[in-house]
Amino acid sequence: MNKIELLAPAKDLEKAKIAIMYGADAVYVGGKFYSLRSRASNFSLEDLKELSQFAKRYGAKVFVTVNIVFHDDDYQGIREYLRYLDKIGIDAVIISSLALIPEVKKEAPHIECHISTQLSSLNSSAVRTLKEFGADRIVLGREASMAQIEQIAKKVSVPLEVFIHGGMCSNYSGRCVLSNRMTLRDANRGGCAHSCRWKYHLYDGDREISEKDCLLSMSSKDLRASAYVERMIRAGIASLKIEGRMKSEYYIGQVVKTYRKMIDEIYEKGSLSFDRLQYYDLELSKAENRPADDGFLSGDCDNTKHLYGVNGAGVTHDYVGFIHDFDPRRNIAFVEVKNVFARGDELEVFGPKIDNRRFIAEVMFDEDYEPVELANRPTQLLMVRMPFAAEKGDMIRKAAKR
Repeated sequence: MNKIELLAPAKDLEKAKIAIMYGADAVYVGGKFYSLRSRASNFSLEDLKELSQFAKRYGAKVFVTVNIVFHDDDYQGIREYLRYLDKIGIDAVIISSLALIPEVKKEAPHIECHISTQLSSLNSSAVRTLKEFGADRIVLGREASMAQIEQIAKKVSVPLEVFIHGGMCSNYSGRCVLSNRMTLRDANRGGCAHSCRWKYHLYDGDREISEKDCLLSMSSKDLRASAYVERMIRAGIASLKIEGRMKSEYYIGQVVKTYRKMIDEIYEKGSLSFDRLQYYDLELSKAENRPADDGFLSGDCDNTKHLYGVNGAGVTHDYVGFIHDFDPRRNIAFVEVKNVFARGDELEVFGPKIDNRRFIAEVMFDEDYEPVELANRPTQLLMVRMPFAAEKGDMIRKAAKR
């Protein structure tokens, strides 16, 4: 049995490289067209080519989303686009229109067709039918329970992909027109305004009945399926998918590394102890900005799995710096400031090869070698002395209190 794949999102070239460096077996990205995340930075044709070459050096794969709900006008240029993706060595396209399958097979014969979660594939009959159409992999709908996923996996031979982490949609597999109605941005062609996450006043006729500080939201909690990874592996799932093509490099690095270590430990030891699962859950929580839950995996969702009037966890400012280079002769890290930190703060470094090492920020200089007491200018490059070696691509956050 092949080792389960860890699939990570990325909204631009830098974040895709970080995902691969931090342990993703594959990344999925959107081009400038045909993608459901049109407001992400997304990839030019040259970016896709560079990413494909970078991924191959790490033995990783690249999947490109071509998953909008196509209208006639959207098909313009699709054949040329598929031929280009095939030429530069893209491994798969993620599609939601079955009409694209013959186009992919004809124009890009080396590329696999992965069926998007947008098709809400939630039973073995649907999965088998999609395979007959020519699909090479099916991304199951997020509305399936773990028991249903295990049942489907026993009955089909096509590889299955399952979401394990990230944002959840209030509608069936993302098929929603709230954004279309409220903002004239088509959610099914890349323009979702996330209207479900807004806060709403509730009225009975002209009389407002919502409390001032507790406005209504239709937003679901985020997904965190760490407790189900072991069962996914035993069920023979091909790929575990992280959601978040709009997320930061910090989210990508922290979440990918945590699941990478978790998966590797399960394969090495056969299972995870309760204490180790708690450790990994704590690590995942460091990158969350909303409360998380196991979604539909434990069964149908009830009101405890939605936010409604809850404000959520909020965005933290613990992530303070990205290391662009390290001088081992002087033990100096060249750090891009992401959030405020001060001389004397206890900080924590993590990266592909380093696990949560702490130090006190005692010596900091700017590019003119002037001492810095307070790092409070985003994107400023500082030189920070560290008592241990770090590498380009490592990240710094404020250390949690012991």
